[in-house]
Amino acid sequence: MNLKGALRGKLTEKQLSHVRTSFDSVGDIAILEIPKELKTQEKTVVETFRRLHPNFHVIAKKSGGHEGKYRVQAVKVLAGEKRTTTEHKESGLRMRVDVNKAYFSPRLSTERLRIAKLVKAGENVLVLFSGVAPYALVIARHSAAKRVTAVELNPHGHKFALENIKLNKLEGKIMAVKADAKRWCSKAKEKFDRIIMPLPMTADKFLVAALKVAKKNATIHFYAFAHEDAFATAEHKVLKACKKAKRACRILQTVKVGQQSPRTFRVSVDFKVL
Repeated sequence: MNLKGALRGKLTEKQLSHVRTSFDSVGDIAILEIPKELKTQEKTVVETFRRLHPNFHVIAKKSGGHEGKYRVQAVKVLAGEKRTTTEHKESGLRMRVDVNKAYFSPRLSTERLRIAKLVKAGENVLVLFSGVAPYALVIARHSAAKRVTAVELNPHGHKFALENIKLNKLEGKIMAVKADAKRWCSKAKEKFDRIIMPLPMTADKFLVAALKVAKKNATIHFYAFAHEDAFATAEHKVLKACKKAKRACRILQTVKVGQQSPRTFRVSVDFKVL
């Protein structure tokens, strides 16, 4: 039985129409989405959820959007232990995170593995906006990449990245850097075979910088939000940046990797720099 079914008889039909049955599971923390229409019934929703999912030690809710300098979505603990730190397991890896201080999405686990499987032996890989290093960890563990460089500005994300690299014994394959992506790319001496840009809201502002550190024939995975009828807008951003950077490119594919809202998706535009 899902949450809506368990709440039937406790809420009115109108209230039930606002119940969100999906939630994020990060380690032993469950992050719910409770709309304002259910504010007066929040306690009932949480108590019912806990009975359905007794394995979670912390029940929290999303509190606002992705805001601030580091685009972190604040969460508020509603029940269970009063903490926002946890250890999440994904693809045979352990990842520690504070969900209130660094961005982490468990919903991208399949996408991270997809990218790892595309990495060829000996590639030098760059992950911009790397957070607590989930992409870097999965690529380092599940590919034969020569090295993965993870660049993150958020000091909390960087701290957890360093911890996670050590926790998974990947010090020899991953280098974590605390820096602004644009500035770092402008000063970088090395070039990369593959670049991952998982910041769909504003990654287009960093495309020209990323192209500066892309080798000839490098592959870039550029993430954006796009309406289901307008995936071409994300591709246009790539072509526009390539033209500005005076780099020829070829779009390989545009992949739907998650849903942001009804009819709007997170997509990855995979393209080759020629």
